[in-house]
Amino acid sequence: MNKVIRRYICQECGAQHPRWSGRCDSCGSWNTIIEEIRSPKSRQANKSSSLRTIAQTPEALSTPIETTKRAATAMQELDRVLGGGLVSGSVILLGGDPGIGKSTLLLQVASKLTTKLKSFYVTGEEALDQIRLRAQRLHIENSEVFLLAVTNVSEIIQILENQKTPSLLIVDSIQTVYNDLSDAAPGTVSQVRSSAHELIRFAKVSNTILILVGHVTKEGTVAGPRVLEHMVDTVLYFEGERTNQFRILRSVKNRFGPTSEIGVFQMTQTGLSEVTNPSKLLLAGRSHDAIGSCIFAGIEGSRPMLAEIQALIAPSPFGTPRRSVIGLDGNRLAMILAVLEARCSISLSNKDIFLNVVGGLKISEPAADLAVAAALLSSLFNSPAPQESIIFGEIGLSAEIRTVNYSDVRLKEGFKLGFTSAIISPVKSINLKSFEKIEMNIKEISSLHDLVTIFKNANTSFEVPT
Repeated sequence: MNKVIRRYICQECGAQHPRWSGRCDSCGSWNTIIEEIRSPKSRQANKSSSLRTIAQTPEALSTPIETTKRAATAMQELDRVLGGGLVSGSVILLGGDPGIGKSTLLLQVASKLTTKLKSFYVTGEEALDQIRLRAQRLHIENSEVFLLAVTNVSEIIQILENQKTPSLLIVDSIQTVYNDLSDAAPGTVSQVRSSAHELIRFAKVSNTILILVGHVTKEGTVAGPRVLEHMVDTVLYFEGERTNQFRILRSVKNRFGPTSEIGVFQMTQTGLSEVTNPSKLLLAGRSHDAIGSCIFAGIEGSRPMLAEIQALIAPSPFGTPRRSVIGLDGNRLAMILAVLEARCSISLSNKDIFLNVVGGLKISEPAADLAVAAALLSSLFNSPAPQESIIFGEIGLSAEIRTVNYSDVRLKEGFKLGFTSAIISPVKSINLKSFEKIEMNIKEISSLHDLVTIFKNANTSFEVPT
């Protein structure tokens, strides 16, 4: 009599355990181990399917490269993130919080590609009428997009094998489809891995563009096994606050283009619209002489972007002061406060500090240190930052200002948007004479003490002491 095999698999990291336990020994997660039953029938099916291999002739490394075919999506922001468009036979994994607009974005992409590709939208979470209602709201209900409410991987592949033209396949989401060769429930580690493997293999053989939608965990990463991100060609994250109209599409892995590239979208009543100049939109409505506010010139991927950083320092009514940070790493703020207190004799240990990046952006580069310090000093001394100025630079633990990359790109973006001055880190890799056409008052500071002196002056003089 064939024995049923029981496996205990962690849904966080995919590790197998001989018995159930409350905590996974591999990743340390609690209550993530579930029981999966594997019947003899599925074992024989997996064994027989593994024997169906196709003989392939080895090819030399010097074989000429075929031209990579890309399909432009007619959405410049998406094409920027992808590196120029969708590549035939590529597999893209799109993750994001619930309600952020993943399905809306993909439905718009499918409608724009109907003239080039035969688009199939497979849904496992919504009814077909729900998608049609969304299409009516987006005014794309007449697009030649084919809808499928199928969750069996074998049925999906069988339907697409009958299509002779290159196609686009969107699966929303990978956690809802299942492979009948596995007895595990949909969404488990085994099902996500096996279902994604079958779909990816079909996409590579048939030269079909495959886009998989992935659920995310509370930490913001794609749910399921980590190997899923290694199997695909491109990993995209759709970020933003649901209460904010801006959405950021970020590339963290791309085999056909640059990584860390971003695209900016705006959520409207008729769907997602592109934001070609996010700096201008993010700075709209700002006060030019606001206290505790400064403009940071940052780099997202290869794109310069200006963002407003606001700080508020208030007396702490309790024994423990508050530190509230939105859009920036809290550890980075703690380091800047420590340098200000230890090196510049600026005491902030008994103050409540609130820091915010306007527009829902998340800044991670160290070049924002100088702008954060400027916002803090502006709020502390009740003195506005120099008017129409941009600020960027990295702060060291000895209060020195360190050089950052792409200084020329940051300055050009500020000049294009009408800024007339800049407080920046020392520039060594480029020659400032190359900015003779840029009519900006550029001041390089080498120490955090220079920035403190600027804000200590009552008239907020822009002169930096020598």
